[in-house]
Amino acid sequence: MKKKQQQQHPGGGADPWPHGAPLGGAPPGPGSWRRRVSLLPFLRFSLRDYGFCMAVLLVFCLGSLFYQLSGGPPRFLLDLRQYLGNSTYLDDHGPPPSKVLPFPSQVVYNRVGKCGSRTVVLLLRILSEKHGFNLVTSDIHNKTRLTKNEQMELIKNISTAEQPYLFTRHVHFLNFSRFGGDQPVYINIIRDPVNRFLSNYFFRRFGDWRGEQNHMIRTPSMRQEERYLDINECILENYPECSNPRLFYIIPYFCGQHPRCREPGEWALERAKLNVNENFLLVGILEELEDVLLLLERFLPHYFKGVLSIYKDPEHRKLGNMTVTVKKTVPSPEAVQILYQRMRYEYEFYHYVKEQFHLLKRKFGLKSHVSRPPLRPQFFIPTPLETEEPIDDENQDDEKWLEDIYKRNQQVSLEFFLRSLKLDGSQDIKQVIWNLSSVH
Repeated sequence: MKKKQQQQHPGGGADPWPHGAPLGGAPPGPGSWRRRVSLLPFLRFSLRDYGFCMAVLLVFCLGSLFYQLSGGPPRFLLDLRQYLGNSTYLDDHGPPPSKVLPFPSQVVYNRVGKCGSRTVVLLLRILSEKHGFNLVTSDIHNKTRLTKNEQMELIKNISTAEQPYLFTRHVHFLNFSRFGGDQPVYINIIRDPVNRFLSNYFFRRFGDWRGEQNHMIRTPSMRQEERYLDINECILENYPECSNPRLFYIIPYFCGQHPRCREPGEWALERAKLNVNENFLLVGILEELEDVLLLLERFLPHYFKGVLSIYKDPEHRKLGNMTVTVKKTVPSPEAVQILYQRMRYEYEFYHYVKEQFHLLKRKFGLKSHVSRPPLRPQFFIPTPLETEEPIDDENQDDEKWLEDIYKRNQQVSLEFFLRSLKLDGSQDIKQVIWNLSSVH
């Protein structure tokens, strides 16, 4: 019987594919895997490349660990960003976020001066009794910059307060984690920088509706010529009160206690923006106070539930009327332009915060109402939502005062408007002049 001959491979030896080549092409010969690897060069890597990748991963892990040990953003802010849909892999593929926001038990409102803080404090006093949280206030109103020992002492006092607490004081941002404490959640409100400056300028001189002698108590050493110094002269003649560094006021509240935070410049500006992103739950805009209160009620219901209904209550508005600054006048367009130039960092920060606030509003379906300026600026006639403190329309004294001021300035308001159109500057400067209709 004839033996069946084995099929020979062309290169010698038995054919590994006696029943034909596999589907998809010829059978692989010697060195075929090398050829396949060469067709996929991106799969090839050396030990040096592997070691480099592992070193990068190690550095990243160590950096992440160091960041968390150094404090990092409060856990509540991380949870909130997940709740709002922060685009990360874990947000899209991890467990769904809780429908109920976590409840922070430590909140700090380091309120900026002349930015509606007295209105908010009045509301907080009512809310603390209603909801049972601990409202911690301070009798110190004129010390925002602290030494290292003062920072440690204040942080210790705040941290040992009965929780849940909301601490409020005029003080620049404090880094609790730097001194080994738990970083609380921060909130704040700012306003148009020129409007804030004017409100503070006249408040220091003439106080508010709580009493004609109130300003004497606050500034007893102020000389009469200084008290009645014309605002235009103060600005145009470059008096210390109307020039830097005193005009650099809002940014240090967010930059912190570092000495460079008090120097007008990019360093303080960028550090303030970073703190807003990492440590502040909400920084609102006073010109949109009702929306600020709506968002606070949404974010912190255990503190602010029902705040808007209290704010709109006529009885609360009567209390708010007592904190409106009196005897204000509006500077000339030339003086406003100079102020705007001196406060350019303040305005960059203000516009940044305003943009972030509007983005947050859109996430919750709140629309920003931007009204066009009228044909002629209506100076000295504020509206309730554009003022630091609410105005009660039924208060005859307020109305008479506003009417008298308006009559005195009606003749010159058109002249101011025509002169403002001739200003050499950006549209932002003109917008500042339009905004002066809301100064109070």
